[in-house]
Order: sequence, then C-alpha cells, then structure tokens
Amino acid sequence: MAQSSPIHEAETLIIACGALVRELRALGVKASYLPAPLHSQPAKIPAAVESVIAEAIEKARNSGTTISRIVLGYGDCGTGGLLDSRMARLQSELEIPIERLPGDHCYSFFTGAENFRSLHDEELGTFFLTDYLARHFDQLIWRPLKMHTHPELRDMYFAHYSRVVYLSQTNDQDQLRKLSVLAQEAATKLGLSFEQRHSGLEGLRDALATPVTIQPMPGFPGPSNQTLSE
Repeated sequence: MAQSSPIHEAETLIIACGALVRELRALGVKASYLPAPLHSQPAKIPAAVESVIAEAIEKARNSGTTISRIVLGYGDCGTGGLLDSRMARLQSELEIPIERLPGDHCYSFFTGAENFRSLHDEELGTFFLTDYLARHFDQLIWRPLKMHTHPELRDMYFAHYSRVVYLSQTNDQDQLRKLSVLAQEAATKLGLSFEQRHSGLEGLRDALATPVTIQPMPGFPGPSNQTLSE
C-alpha cells in the first residue's frame, strides 16, 4: 500500500480484529488489535471496540495529541448491525469520523464483494476458512462449540452446510501447503466437501483504501446467536 494512502494518516487510530494481524502487518498497517476469539463472540465486539477507543482518546489527551479519525479493521462481523449502531452514536458524541472496512465480514473483503457474492451464490451452504481460521480451527471453532466432547453437535451446527471453502492469503508456498492440510482436516472433521481458492491480499488492500463511513442502521436486528457467521 502506498504511503500516501489515507489509512496511514498520523492521527488516525486503527483498531482491528486479531485474526488480521499477519495480513495487516504484511501491508504495512499499524493497528491496535482486539483478541481474535471475539470472532466467535460477536456480541462482545462493539463494547470491546468502544473500550479501546476510549483508552486511546485518553492516552492522546494526556500526551497532548488528538485523534482525528478512527478506522475499524472489521466488517459487521456477526453483530447484526450493533457495531455500526454503537459506533454511529460514538461518532456523534466524539465528533470524530469513524469508518470500517466495507462488507459484512473478512471473507468479503479478502475476496472482494463481487467475488464473494459469486462464491456464495455457487453454493449457499458454504463455510469459509481464512489462513487464520485454518490455523486456529480447533481453538476458535471446534472446541468453543463443544464438538470435541459432544460430536452430535456437529450435525446440529452444520446441518445446512455442504462445503468448506478455504480462502488462502499467504503467498509463502510452505505455509500454504501446511495451511491447506489443516483446512482439509477441518473439512473432514465437519463432514463437508473441501475447496481451496486463493484470495491473496489484494482484496484487503483495496478495502483499506476505501473504508466506509459508519451510518446508523434503523431497526437493526442486533447480534447474531449463530457464532459461525463472522
């Protein structure tokens, strides 16, 4: 990413999901990261983001600096509009523009919105994995959903899924081979077919260059109870 991109403004606060650490660092983006396990607890994301913003503003005030812009390295991420609603309120209170990455979740901005819609339309029952989720499938999905001790839950959680699509980001061939094996193992555990598509980092690079201003969502449904949908 070019240094002239607005995402690198000196007074911009960037807060991102911990699942994006490797990818954002590869693009030269400096950010404050929230714990990646929030991926499986989307209802907790808005409050966690707000807490980091409050701490950053207090730190800036104490150091005699200001924050002129806030960018979130999140999509909606399963909050059902709650993240946008809470950030819209905070934006009004702080009088600081708050933006986030376009799309509903990381799958969308890794592939680009149009490509993601095509993937989704190909087969509605698709469960997506990224490099991070392939690497930490057991810790973030298999064990938190108790499928390691209650295997019957697999068929309940994944009754409407038919395939796993692993969207790979890394261009390191050794890492790619290892992650591909882990992703295939995850698909086997879930009893689903497996496909792999390489997204690289271009979609994320484009998303960083075109963040969207957060707008309140009237009548938003609130956070999803389905922890599988980021």
